[in-house]
Amino acid sequence: MNIAIISLGCPKNQVDADVFCHALIKAGHQTVADPGQADIIIVNTCGFIQSAKEEAIENILMACQYKQQNPNLKVIVTGCLAERYKTQIVSEMPEVDAVVGIGSNAALPAIVERLTANGAGQVESYGPKCDMELGGARVISTPRHYAYLKIAEGCNNRCHYCAIPLIRGPLRSRPIDDCVAEARWLAGEGVKELILVAQDPTAYGEDWGKPGAVCELLDKLNTIEGIRWIRVLYAYPERISDEFIAALVRNNKVVPYLDLPIQHCDDEVLKNMNRRGGRKEIEDAIRRLRAAIPNITLRTTLIAGFPGETEEQYSELCDFVKTVKFDRLGCFAYSAEENTVAAKMDNQIDEEVKQRRADHIMELQAEISAEKEAKKVGKTYECICDGVDDETGMYLLRSAADCPEIDGSIMTPADTPLEAGAFYNVTITDADTYDLYGYAESKVEE
Repeated sequence: MNIAIISLGCPKNQVDADVFCHALIKAGHQTVADPGQADIIIVNTCGFIQSAKEEAIENILMACQYKQQNPNLKVIVTGCLAERYKTQIVSEMPEVDAVVGIGSNAALPAIVERLTANGAGQVESYGPKCDMELGGARVISTPRHYAYLKIAEGCNNRCHYCAIPLIRGPLRSRPIDDCVAEARWLAGEGVKELILVAQDPTAYGEDWGKPGAVCELLDKLNTIEGIRWIRVLYAYPERISDEFIAALVRNNKVVPYLDLPIQHCDDEVLKNMNRRGGRKEIEDAIRRLRAAIPNITLRTTLIAGFPGETEEQYSELCDFVKTVKFDRLGCFAYSAEENTVAAKMDNQIDEEVKQRRADHIMELQAEISAEKEAKKVGKTYECICDGVDDETGMYLLRSAADCPEIDGSIMTPADTPLEAGAFYNVTITDADTYDLYGYAESKVEE
């Protein structure tokens, strides 16, 4: 069978798709990029916030439209939306042929076989969340020079706005040796940049009674031949211990880059969010990181318009953004998610007000980002080449300060051929708000 896989949402979801894609290929199927050529379309959905749910539904409906030209086409929905809204998908989208919860991903080859048998009706399969595989054989769907390594599944933080524990279950950390074995395999496949992902990598090992185990993991990953860069997404401020910072410093392959999803700075708002720690802990983590790693790039995520957020608290957040000056920042209007504590809170804020606040913070950050990018002009950075931009024809490169698929790029002219996945010294010649422009001076020998 020709199978098209549409994977939405975060890198963790993409890794899940890579695992079941490998299982389908092993079962004798082949993947195709064009859904119009597929016998089966699998939509691996995200269901985290409203915009992600809308995108998932749009893609499911788009997949079903291909049935007009191919009446025998089967559409399978899996991922977070399928896990969270299984009943609604079955009842409201009868054109969907199978709804598969995350705990049944390993059964997809059998489900495909069942669907293609004569007379098969709509299939539902929902295994326990703990049946979701933490690792396993996979394909590499990213460009060959970088890959995501999922080190844990689920979360125990129980933030009041977040549906992840409802969808993915409690924290389950993947064994260290298993993570290292996959990282070695990835290196053997040509991966140069390893990006560690989990809902909260700094909580890695807590479910074994071994908090801080991510430090040991970094020590072991740092020894793998072929890996040049190791990037950690994400780090929660209250878990940024001196030991964690020391692990970042002593492991030379770990790039000086962290995403700290702080969400807010006001103590009362953070308490209402059920976040651990407050402004003092956030500022202390930032201070210690910048003191120990002076060239570190810090990124964060904020929520504007959380229930009960006053104008004064919002103003405090604006002042915080202007004072701390994160290198990268994303701010989102609060999205009320069903069955979360925050969705049931009083003092919900008008959508227009939430969006206005989020937009204003992004305007503040744009000025900060432009100022920081301008300071890089004239400097030279070691960068990895991601390939050629189809629109401009220029090469796209990234420094250690740039995470793929999240941050900007360094664009260089195409007059000198560059190799995707290779490292170059790039001198910056110009900058805008989020992107840099430069010239590749020389290739960095491995």
